[in-house]
Amino acid sequence: MRKLKLTGKALRAIGYPEGPVISIAMNVMEKEYKHASHDDALETLEKILADPEEFKEDPRLGKIAAELLAKKVKDKAKVTLNNEGIAYNVFGASFIEEGALQQMNQAARLPISVGGALMPDAHHGYGLPIGGVLATENAIIPYGVGVDIGCRMCLSVFDIDPRELEFRTSYFTRELNEATLFGAGKSFQKVSDHEVLYRKEFGEIAVLRGLREKAIGQLGSSGSGNHFVEFGVVEITEPDKALGVDPGKYLGLLSHSGSRAIGATVANHYTKLAKEKRHLPNESSNLAWFSLDEEEGWEYWLAMNLAGDYASACHHVIHDKIARQLGREPLKRVENHHNFAWKEMWEGREVIVHRKGATPAGKGVLGIIPGSMTAPGFIVKGKGETASINSASHGAGRKMSRTAALNAITGASLKDELNKHGVTLLGGGLDEAPFAYKDIYTVMNAQKSLVDTLGLFHPKIVKMDDTPPRHRNKNREPGE
Repeated sequence: MRKLKLTGKALRAIGYPEGPVISIAMNVMEKEYKHASHDDALETLEKILADPEEFKEDPRLGKIAAELLAKKVKDKAKVTLNNEGIAYNVFGASFIEEGALQQMNQAARLPISVGGALMPDAHHGYGLPIGGVLATENAIIPYGVGVDIGCRMCLSVFDIDPRELEFRTSYFTRELNEATLFGAGKSFQKVSDHEVLYRKEFGEIAVLRGLREKAIGQLGSSGSGNHFVEFGVVEITEPDKALGVDPGKYLGLLSHSGSRAIGATVANHYTKLAKEKRHLPNESSNLAWFSLDEEEGWEYWLAMNLAGDYASACHHVIHDKIARQLGREPLKRVENHHNFAWKEMWEGREVIVHRKGATPAGKGVLGIIPGSMTAPGFIVKGKGETASINSASHGAGRKMSRTAALNAITGASLKDELNKHGVTLLGGGLDEAPFAYKDIYTVMNAQKSLVDTLGLFHPKIVKMDDTPPRHRNKNREPGE
């Protein structure tokens, strides 16, 4: 008797979908029903296709039914983007690269999106562009937050004559070198302590359980890329009750870094889960989300908040160490973070606001928007502009990729630029040279409706990672 022989073409003709189910069905039928007629075999397969639930417990046909049911779940999870996305506002449109606009257009088409804005420092990232702001309805996008969760700016203002930086450069250089640690994966041998290390989330969330020891070692460190700790001159130009520092010049300590291994691990773990749960078109796949009603969504929310608090603790450890060495308490400490998501009221409704490389700028909210290793940073107060979803830029923003900067900028040109501005650079690389960034004054002019400027921070002694760019952490986004 002739043995049964089926073809994929025959199965597709009766409605079987492309994918593993075709080969599974052929193998099962040819093995378990090898003496059945071709027509009888196809009739059986049609019955399974019509009602796989009926056959899922069958000892021989259950494999086919299980694959069909799994395919139905996957198809159900596929997300169709809206043909016309929500409208969003662009600040500084004339100098924002096309890649950032394309990514924002994709985000605007998500069915969960209710509001958006693009900041003047925006450029291409993963998922949401860096400089992208997206408000969603009860949904959280891990890559809408970013890899370096809770990346943060922190400024301490000291009542010390800033001319000390020029007269005692070696002293302040030593303090930066002794109080800080830079580099992907780097950890302190002599560790610091902080209450964030005892948070219950380290024991309750699976992905965090193996990270506490690394978090202990990395507390107070700064990572790589554009992260820095620097001394400079604070110039307060406007009296302001919220700031509480009289106009004048002061010595300042400014830092920029994030949540280290915690943030990167949490971001990548939950992005993978989100992609498995919701299948978006390839160009939008990094925008996969969770509802906050889902277990994974709430877990991510708790882990994200822990990472943000850990980033804050890292800054406080650095600033407290240096304040002790200076023998002074700061007159004021101003800090803000980006790469985060907040529950906020916007246009009369509660939304989740993702700020991927964007500064919170609600009415009266203080923040710092840095320039580069030679360009000044701006001490600002938010105006609460609805059009930007209460947001502003998080810096000048890159105008050259790291690769382009390494190919175009020379060590001699960087040295000349540092000398011109009287800046001492400790570490750093050509990919972080000032020429790789947009002009901070142009960026600030594009967002006058979003923030008021209260003062400036002029960098003078800048500490950054000295690891060669090709050896840095590949988990980082281009502008983090």
